[in-house]
Amino acid sequence: MSFKVVVLWTDVVLWIMLAGLFTYVMVVRRDAALRATWRRVFHSAAAMASCVVLVSMLGLTLLDSLHFRRALPAVAGGAAAFDTRTESLLDVTLQRLIASRENSYSQPLATHGFVKETVPPEANAKAVLDASGSPALPRRAFPRLKHGGTGLADPQRDWLSDVAVRLGGGLLAGLALAGGLALAGGLRLVMRSRLQQEAGPAWRAAWWTLSVLLVLLTTAVALSWGQGYHVLGTDRTGNDVLYISLKSVRTAFVIGSLATVATLPLALALGIAAGYFKGWVDDVIQYIYTVLSSVPNILLIAACVLMVQVFLDKHPELFETGLERADLKIFLLCVILGLTGWAGLCRLLRAETLKLRELEYVQAATAFGVGPWRIMRKHILPNVMHLVLITTVIEFSSLILYEAVLSYVGVGVDPAMNSFGGMINQARSEMSREPVVWWSFAAAFVFMVAVVLAANLFADAVRDAFDPRARTHRPVKMHTARAVSNKG
Repeated sequence: MSFKVVVLWTDVVLWIMLAGLFTYVMVVRRDAALRATWRRVFHSAAAMASCVVLVSMLGLTLLDSLHFRRALPAVAGGAAAFDTRTESLLDVTLQRLIASRENSYSQPLATHGFVKETVPPEANAKAVLDASGSPALPRRAFPRLKHGGTGLADPQRDWLSDVAVRLGGGLLAGLALAGGLALAGGLRLVMRSRLQQEAGPAWRAAWWTLSVLLVLLTTAVALSWGQGYHVLGTDRTGNDVLYISLKSVRTAFVIGSLATVATLPLALALGIAAGYFKGWVDDVIQYIYTVLSSVPNILLIAACVLMVQVFLDKHPELFETGLERADLKIFLLCVILGLTGWAGLCRLLRAETLKLRELEYVQAATAFGVGPWRIMRKHILPNVMHLVLITTVIEFSSLILYEAVLSYVGVGVDPAMNSFGGMINQARSEMSREPVVWWSFAAAFVFMVAVVLAANLFADAVRDAFDPRARTHRPVKMHTARAVSNKG
């Protein structure tokens, strides 16, 4: 076999969560009430555009969650051996960016390095002798990049025209794909002028968002294809910043999704139990989450992460590769975030359960002798799931930002794993040097803002659709009010 499949902890959990999401979609399709509620979510143009961005990022995450190790050349009489480096399908797709490693920093679309190096005279002079006839000495100069615009005979003369041609080709290809998408998806639904006045999903916003993503994709491919350039430059070790940013998307999704799901068991069980049983059960649970909330989260998480780090350092025999060790650390970090972050959702569920247990159908079930656990499972739990869904979506973006803070203070993910927090942590020294190395920080900032903003906008739409109070107090749009007045 030419490769060996590698199954990581986070890979398993991500694919299980994807299966759970697919199951939930099937449930929504069969439930008319849920289907109507989700239709209200996708009435919002912002929610539809955010969904396209999040689905695109999820696609990157899934591509980066299928890992394998390549087989080494066979030795006669020897057992099969595999490379120590673990790759993913995303690595195979971005092989051009991986192979284009430089010696050190380089700016976006640059042809020369950012840091001067000692260049021998044979490499920087047309003649070995200088003007006086003496041997030319080595000098400090910006070295030519090994993979940045290598096809240019004269970079100073040909760089601008080459970038313009590649940029134009990428834009045209992206626009062509966007136009083909509009035709394939039904131009009538996308471009119809009265679409915004209908009670239907905002397909126009989805088309515009996907078109922008396609243009960005084709432009990046055109600029980096063949003897192209580093679109976002390179970092201190010469790695392509665009590759690091794309790999960091998976880390953000792992932290946001796994840590959010890890909070649910304790929050659901303790919150519903506290609200339903009241009395000493409520007092004990309130005492637990009050004490937990009084401890600074950063200190509590840092202490737990350091204990995990000690365990990993003492048991290196448990891991065949460095990626497996880094993956277990991020998995345990998600568990720690879940075990320390359930108090907020627990409070909400307790308050909602206190209200639900006094309703007539719960009192009737109690009067007919239905057990408390069956009442909580059949009558309480389904009626608090809207709070769970809203909180889960909102906490997703918060945990992505939390990972950046933890990595910045040195207790986040393993340094061997790409993450936005690691990029920002490295930028501390880069932004304070002269000249400033700004592109790594800018790339992490743009990608993180895109993911977090999309998650927040989608969370707002979910909250408005599932929270009756939000729908009741939603301000009426001007054109809707005007249309009602015209009918009157």
